Amino acid sequence: MNYKKQYVEVRAAFREDGLIIPTEIIWEDGARYEIDRVARLQRAHSRKVGGQGDRYTVIINGQERYLFFERNPDIAGSNIGRWFVESICR
Repeated sequence: MNYKKQYVEVRAAFREDGLIIPTEIIWEDGARYEIDRVARLQRAHSRKVGGQGDRYTVIINGQERYLFFERNPDIAGSNIGRWFVESICR
């Protein structure tokens, strides 16, 4: 199976301690997926599509998925990074 890096819109909460907690993924067609919970957070790379950053193991409708936050190396402005998922090529 082939995969691609799919950048997605994400709604997130920023905690007082600075931790970013994603709460919803919004797909390019407008479909919304509420994140039930974050099961794990670690620095990791995507083995399927390349890239690295903060890998969130999230639970959506009882299914475990990876959601990556790719940090912008040049944090001079308001763009601190972007979110992506490992999407199956169709």
